Amino acid sequence: TVTINKGDSVTWKNNAGFPHNIMFDEDEIPSGVNADAISHEDYLNAPGETATTKFDVSGTYSYYCEPHQGAGMQGKVIVK
Repeated sequence: TVTINKGDSVTWKNNAGFPHNIMFDEDEIPSGVNADAISHEDYLNAPGETATTKFDVSGTYSYYCEPHQGAGMQGKVIVK
């Protein structure tokens, strides 16, 4: 879990050579936010690849890695 201020961005970095992505579920983000617009469905395949999302609406955003959701790869962004 990371806590940020409204208007801040979060950057995810692949630190391993496995495919990862960042997916937000519309039921786990603030009302009115477009889950598809803030998700990064394309895989980060190589170490060092990054994806950044800017958060303009206060609230709690739960996300997960689609290929590794069953393994518990998930997190939260809390926007004040």
